[in-house]
Amino acid sequence: MKHGIRFMGVVAILACSSLLFAAGTKETQAAPAPEKTMTHDELVAAAKAEGTLTIYTHSSRTAKAAEGFTAKYGIKVETTQLKDSEMVDKVSKEAAANLDAADVIFCQDGSRVYPELILTGDIVNYIPDSLKGQFFDEKYSNPFVWEMVTKLFIYNNEKGGSPISNVWQLTEPGFKGRLMFKDPFSEGVNMNFFTMVTREDWAAKLAESYKKLYGKDIVLTTKNAGYEWIKGLYKNGAVLGKSDTTLAENIGAKGQDVQLMGLFTSNKLRTAKAKNLSLAICDNLKPFNGFMYPAYVFITKNAKSPNAAKLYIEYSTTEEGWTPFNTQGDYSPLKPIMLNKEDNTTTEQWSKTLVVEDPSWCAEARSDVEEFISTLL
Repeated sequence: MKHGIRFMGVVAILACSSLLFAAGTKETQAAPAPEKTMTHDELVAAAKAEGTLTIYTHSSRTAKAAEGFTAKYGIKVETTQLKDSEMVDKVSKEAAANLDAADVIFCQDGSRVYPELILTGDIVNYIPDSLKGQFFDEKYSNPFVWEMVTKLFIYNNEKGGSPISNVWQLTEPGFKGRLMFKDPFSEGVNMNFFTMVTREDWAAKLAESYKKLYGKDIVLTTKNAGYEWIKGLYKNGAVLGKSDTTLAENIGAKGQDVQLMGLFTSNKLRTAKAKNLSLAICDNLKPFNGFMYPAYVFITKNAKSPNAAKLYIEYSTTEEGWTPFNTQGDYSPLKPIMLNKEDNTTTEQWSKTLVVEDPSWCAEARSDVEEFISTLL
């Protein structure tokens, strides 16, 4: 129960607003319009007059992008990397106190960002004119999904190919203690994934996959097949970690007698060769190969450098600004920079094989899943 308490205060709001992300009836606030539309040169001049920019971010690579921004425009940037929970709490408190804090935030964990920052009006959505009509799907424009990140089932391939073809095999006795993933109570996006598989459409796909694998209908001891699969993973000795980097290193270490598998960010494959790790992605798993979650970008309502914030968001979506993120495991929903140059794939392609986070559903249902998983520990 203790893990789900913080969500109970928004249940009433979510009951009538859980479709805001998808329906567009009352989405994130738009950034306040200037008295007149600025040209790009006028925006640059206004941003330079503000002189500084403060960014809160989920990624250490934002600092690298900020260096390019400073070199291009001469605007000093301060970046602070925060965990999901720290981000939401800090932005919320600073908005309430109207502090001179962040101007731009790059954030994850839509199940908290949605009710605690978007519905409260603490952050505003801003789409540069140059990006209008450039999303491969307009649902990514409000709120502005700046990046999609993949977490995939990845295995040690030193002595063989993928050990499974169906995710239900992870619940079998032969896989006991061989699956690792980051503790979902320590990272919101992992908990959101487990919340997503309990939604009726994904639960139905899991039930169908169970029948295809075992030739019989699943017998439920829980609400649906999504909950049943989660229960199976935990009861089968899933190993909970604190870091995707550590998980990748433990799973990919050579010379192991038992073939291990993990669910972690696929960008860890970028350093596998340098670390002498044996890692490969499980392809064509039924009914999914992992999950994909969004990272958003917003301007805070109390931004003291709003023009610099707008200019930075524009810069971060150019090929130059996106370069630090154009790596395996990170994908843009914007058509001009959508193709990932490392693995030659796109957000659109991954969305067909992965569970894609729906923040409104996660905000509504996550407390139930948290309480359920608590009973399994």
